[in-house]
Amino acid sequence: MILPIYAYGHPILRKVGQDIAADYPQLEQLIANMWETMYHTRGMGLAAPQIGLAIRLFVIDTLQLDQDDRGDVVTSEYVKQCFINPEIIEEAGKDWAYEEGCLSIPDVRGKVKRAPQLRIQYLDENFQPQNKIFDGITARVIQHEYDHIEGVLFTDHLTMLKKQLVSRQLNQITRGEYSGKYKMIFAQK
Repeated sequence: MILPIYAYGHPILRKVGQDIAADYPQLEQLIANMWETMYHTRGMGLAAPQIGLAIRLFVIDTLQLDQDDRGDVVTSEYVKQCFINPEIIEEAGKDWAYEEGCLSIPDVRGKVKRAPQLRIQYLDENFQPQNKIFDGITARVIQHEYDHIEGVLFTDHLTMLKKQLVSRQLNQITRGEYSGKYKMIFAQK
């Protein structure tokens, strides 16, 4: 089932997610719905707060991306993975800027600096413990979705100038003045 995306300004996006147990109600169906929603909205990742749940769960699929807009290869590793109760253990390397967007903040993009590599421990969809290193665009997508379960949005990482430039768009989204390509739940409407 395709779920609505919670829009910028909604308080759920600022909540820190809670860990879940293997007996979380209808977890398998929730994960399936998240995959379906992510693909429907043409995202590379989707975190539970974006569908109204303050829990530590997100899905990513970088299989659909092998080149950036300039045609440069941006990752040597493609990952389709569910992350449950993740914890970033370490980030390494010199921060690099890359333009990000977000399903909860449609039509707003901005350069965000992030470390190019991370080590993360998490449970997969079968609740099997994982401890892996990711790099490049895959690391960036994980960091972006991880921010969501920490109550952080990519706009928090923007420069003050860029925040000022997009403030009108953000205010419009908060007020529900956006009719996009997928169903959204707004803070006000």
